[in-house]
Amino acid sequence: MGQRSDQLSSFIGETPLYPITNINPNKNVKVFAKLEWQQFGSSVKARPAYRIVRDAIQRGDLTPEKHLLDASSGNTGIAYAHIGAALGIPVTLCLPENASEERKQILKALGVNIKYTSRTGSTDEAQEIAQKLYEENPEKYYYADQYSNPSNWKSHYYTTAPEILEQSGYEVTHFVAGLGTTGTFTGTGRRLKEYDEDIELIGLQPDLAMHGLEGWKHLETAHTPGIYDDSVADQMRTISTERSHDIVKRAAREEGLLISPSSAANLAGALEIAQELDEGVVVTIFPDDGSKYGQVINQLFKGQ
Repeated sequence: MGQRSDQLSSFIGETPLYPITNINPNKNVKVFAKLEWQQFGSSVKARPAYRIVRDAIQRGDLTPEKHLLDASSGNTGIAYAHIGAALGIPVTLCLPENASEERKQILKALGVNIKYTSRTGSTDEAQEIAQKLYEENPEKYYYADQYSNPSNWKSHYYTTAPEILEQSGYEVTHFVAGLGTTGTFTGTGRRLKEYDEDIELIGLQPDLAMHGLEGWKHLETAHTPGIYDDSVADQMRTISTERSHDIVKRAAREEGLLISPSSAANLAGALEIAQELDEGVVVTIFPDDGSKYGQVINQLFKGQ
C-alpha cells in the first residue's frame, strides 16, 4: 500500500496557473488562477486527501483492515474515493443530503459507503456523526477529520504555495482564497508569508449563513475548523452567492472557463482586489470546474 501511495504522488498537484485576462478590470494588474481540477481526484482536495492518507499509512494509523472515515460536502470525499480505490482502502463518508447529484453518483461509482446527514445540518452535523461513528467503532475506522488534521494545511504549505511562487516567477503580491476547511488558505498563506511578508493574504467568506457556495463556511455561524489560524489573513472579505453566479456566466462566455460557484467566488474576490490596485500579481484558486454542478449550471444558463 505504501509503494502504491508513493506512485500516486506524481499525479497530485502541479496544476497550471491560468491567466485571467478578458474580465480583469485592471490591465496594470495580473490575475491568475490555479486550475485545481487538473489532477488525480479532480479538485483542490486531492492535495490534502492524498497527504492525509499518506501520512496515516506511514504512521500506521490507516491499515488494510480499516475504513477511511470522514465528513465531506463532496470534493474531499471524491478525492478520498479516487485515492482509496487506487490503494484498496474502503472509504466511508458522512455526506449532507443536499450535496449535488453528480457528486453522489461519482462517490457511488467509486464504491464509497455513504451515510447521509440532514440537509440543514451542513458539514458541521456530518462531522459530529462521523466522530460518533468512530467512537463507537474505533477498531473499524481511521477517522481522518480533515477539519482538524494538520496534514490538510501542510499539503498546501508544501505543494500549492511553492507552485504559486515558481509559476508566478516569484512575483505574486496578493493571494485570495475562500474558507472551507481553511486548509488551502492557511497552508498556502503561511508559506507565502515566509517567503515574503509583504505578500497580502485575503480570506473570503460567504456574506450570509445560508449561502450557495458549496464547501465554504460562514465562520461566524459555523463550527470553526481546528486547523484555522485567524492570524494568517491580512484581511477578510465577503462574497455573495449572486456575485459568484454572475462570475460563473462571465468566466464561461469571456474566458472559456466553465467553473464551479466556489471557484467563481474566489475569482470575484481576486477581481475585486485587482480593481483596487495600481499594480501587482493576484493569485487565486479554482477548487474545481463546473462538471459536478449540473443543476446549478443548467439553471444559470437556462434560456441562454
